[in-house]
Amino acid sequence: MTDSEIIVEVAYALPKEQIIVPIKVREGITAEQAIKSSGIMSKYPEIDLTVNKVGIFGKLTKLDAPLRHLDRVEIYRSLIADPKEVRKQRVADGKVMKKGGGDAPPEA
Repeated sequence: MTDSEIIVEVAYALPKEQIIVPIKVREGITAEQAIKSSGIMSKYPEIDLTVNKVGIFGKLTKLDAPLRHLDRVEIYRSLIADPKEVRKQRVADGKVMKKGGGDAPPEA
């Protein structure tokens, strides 16, 4: 690796699969350029950078954000259900959630 190269990761997750692609790129590369360089879009054609949001380590960012050495660019999918609405529905149905998600065991 030269002084003008950095290593970044591009991550994408599906409900039952997660892929993290480490790539060596030139310093000053943007999130969008890293995603395209990773080849992840050819493996997952459903990724549309005009629709999918992206972030760096869990914080939303813009596609033109410059990356630093060891950054992880994450491509986010749209949620199937709004977590707040799901929780409201569970409360309305009288279901109790245990810590960590899922239904709580019946009380004795």
